[in-house]
Amino acid sequence: MSQEIDLSNIKYTFRHKPLLIGGNAMEYYELRKAGDDIDFVVAFEDYEGLKEAYPEPEHQEDIWGDLGVKVNELEFWKCICLFEYEFLAEKAIEKEGYLIISLEKLLFLKALAMSKRKYRKDLKLIVQKFLDGQYEDNIEWKEKYLKK
Repeated sequence: MSQEIDLSNIKYTFRHKPLLIGGNAMEYYELRKAGDDIDFVVAFEDYEGLKEAYPEPEHQEDIWGDLGVKVNELEFWKCICLFEYEFLAEKAIEKEGYLIISLEKLLFLKALAMSKRKYRKDLKLIVQKFLDGQYEDNIEWKEKYLKK
């Protein structure tokens, strides 16, 4: 990511670090540039706190039952396809004010959304990163196939 994400303007104190997903996670893994919004999944109690801190309808999101709170370009989701924070945050990368979803869990989310062209493209980028890393780190494979 080109810059750290500033959550200091949010009028809520998180009990658990928000989990960065979406385009900014893709950018963190150097797969593609992020879009304009910044997506997080938050723990249930943090979602409830955000909903209370931002009760106005323009801050409330509902995409097929995935509920969220939007504050400017920041979007805080209770779940994605009903998969919640605790599951998605496994093996996340620690940052000062938030977590970054693991590459494996990011792959999982993109696979869930692969019916949309944008997410199919993201899925291919992630799979290629895994394959590149698999071959790059395999010394035996390198010696056998790259020295010919």
